[in-house]
Formats: sequence, C-alpha cells, structure tokens
Amino acid sequence: MSLGGKSRAFALAMLVGASLAVPHVSFAQDSSAPATAAATAPNPNLPHVVILCTGGTIAGTGATSTTTVGYTAAKVGCDTLVDSVPELKKVANVTGEQVYQIASESITNDNWLKLSKRINELLKQDNVDGVVVTHGTDTIEETAYFLDLTVKSKKPVVIVGSMRPSTAISADGPINLYNAVIIAGSKEAVGKGVLVCLDDQINAGREVTKSNTSTTDTFRTPDLGFLGYMQDNKPHFYRTSTRLNTADTEFDVSNLTSLPQVDIVYAYGNYNSLALDAFVKAGAKGIVHAGPGDGSVGAQMVGPLQEARKAGVVVVRSARVGSGIIARNGEQPDDKYDWVASDNLNPQKARILLMLALTKTNDTKAIQDMFWKY
Repeated sequence: MSLGGKSRAFALAMLVGASLAVPHVSFAQDSSAPATAAATAPNPNLPHVVILCTGGTIAGTGATSTTTVGYTAAKVGCDTLVDSVPELKKVANVTGEQVYQIASESITNDNWLKLSKRINELLKQDNVDGVVVTHGTDTIEETAYFLDLTVKSKKPVVIVGSMRPSTAISADGPINLYNAVIIAGSKEAVGKGVLVCLDDQINAGREVTKSNTSTTDTFRTPDLGFLGYMQDNKPHFYRTSTRLNTADTEFDVSNLTSLPQVDIVYAYGNYNSLALDAFVKAGAKGIVHAGPGDGSVGAQMVGPLQEARKAGVVVVRSARVGSGIIARNGEQPDDKYDWVASDNLNPQKARILLMLALTKTNDTKAIQDMFWKY
C-alpha cells in the first residue's frame, strides 16, 4: 500500500510500537556481520543496496504527529525504518544493519572509523552495488567528508537524513531514504564520491553544509551549487566535483584505532588565547582557526598561534563566513609562520582533513598540498 501524509506517519507509528513488543530480526544488528539476506527472494534485475543506520532525526519520534521540534532522535531501529518504506523493494534488493544509534551531534572519531571500515568491508563484496547511510543532519556534512576521504571504492555511497521525525505528518525521511536507495543503486552515481541527498537535491559530501536550523531544504553547497536533482525516480547529474575522493585518496583507515586530536578555535571580537592554550595543553596535534573574513587572525592571537606552531601543532587558517577561498599569504604571511590555508573548506571540514593528514605526515607543505587536492 502506498503511504503518504498522515497515513504514512500512522503506519510508521504502528511499526514502532510493534517493534517494541516483538523484536524484528530481518536485518542484521551486528555491524561486524556480513549483510543479511533480504526478507524476500532478491530480484536479479535490481541492485543490492545495504542501508547502514546510525540514528538521527530520520529515526526520531515525537509525542504527536505535529511534533517537529522537541522530539527524540535515534529511537527507531533499522528494521522498522526500512519496513516503513515498502516502496524500496521496487527499486532495490535492500538489506540493513544498525551500526550505532545516536543523535549526530554526539558523533565521535570512533564512530567515523567504525562506519568507514564497515562500508569498505561491504563494498568489497561483489554482490553489493552501493551503500546508504541514515544519519542525523547536525553532522552529516562532517561524516560525508570523512567517508569521501576514506572509502576505498568507486561504488556509490549516499548519506541521508531528515529534518522531521519519523512520526510527523509530513515526515521527509521516507522519500529521502527512497531517493537515496535509488541513487546508491544507480550507475550514474558511480565514481562521484560520497553524496548527500535530501529534499530531492544531490550534493557532494566535500561541499555540502547545513544552512538552516529547521527547514527541509537546509543542505546547500555555497557558491558552487548542487550536483543534481532527483526527479521521476532517477538521479539527474549536472556537474561533478573536481577534487580527488574515495579510491583516489591516500587515506586508509583500515588499521587505524584512533585519530589525532584536532580542535577548532573560533574567532570573534575581543577573543583571546584561552581556548587555544587549553587545546594545546590537552594535547592537540592540530588547530583550525575559524577566522572572520578571509581567515583573518586577530593581532592578539598571532603570537599564541606562532607559539603553538613552534610547539609542533599544525595550524590551519579557515573562515567562519561559510563560503569562499582562503587566500594563502593573504590576510596572514602563511609561509613565514608555517601555517596552512584551508582553501574553501569550512572549519569543521578542515578539521576532518587535518586529522587524516596528520595520520600521514607532519610536514606543512605536504599538508597544504592535501588541502589543494582534496
């Protein structure tokens, strides 16, 4: 039965209730296990897409069908989430796993490593054509870029979430998930890096950012725009990112158990070095300075940042403004201070790249080259 509006929200609520009373075991809950077989016989004419569930609003529930704020994220299990969109079986052979169940503001480096390793395991399997990750929207852009740098396959990986909980009248999760599965199983998405798809819009994992606290069209790529759209049950791509990604990067997390500590210092009028000093004292290996304008650094912070660099901490200049390129040797003499410019990566994405860069080298020239390439 095709579900829409109130009827879909009601049906999902019934599924949630049923899942609490009777455990559903059609989908693997152990992320270390291989993808389980679909509940029905697979259609050989359809792609096999694995859905990895991590929580977030798409798996959230509210007190009523009109609750769109003040809901509880990460409550609905992977099997219930997938079963609530029966249309999926028409476009793919779908299996699912609950990798973890958290609100994405609580994401950790360990979560990223676990997720990336599991995706790499799955994409090595000949019978897996693509992966969809359900995720909270608060940090989708960070997870997307981390995976864009560490997934070692050209097969599609699509991250999806929602801005409304699953129990809302007009929950956007079901259609977003449906679109993501189509993209992950499509030939058009092969080799385009990790993608983020919400609100019928396809963005590159490297470029996308959350731009609004609550509207469904929150995900945007400042300046550069979307890669394409979903329409008529198929992806339409109009451009691709030119930056190296996935199988073409030098980053391999297969043997990593942790990531270097990298912190962000946010600039504002009358700021001081208290946060910077605390981060360095706590063992930071890298600092991203989120400056105003073109990555400007307050006069009172130049000295402390120089001292941090002399102590072996890699300093990256980024900007808090949300778009644009950081001009190397522009606002600050980066060559003189041995600092790195973040290109057009925002602070949270610059942190992701710097963490991974530091697993390879401490040489700032090599790290700067990575910021130009990735």
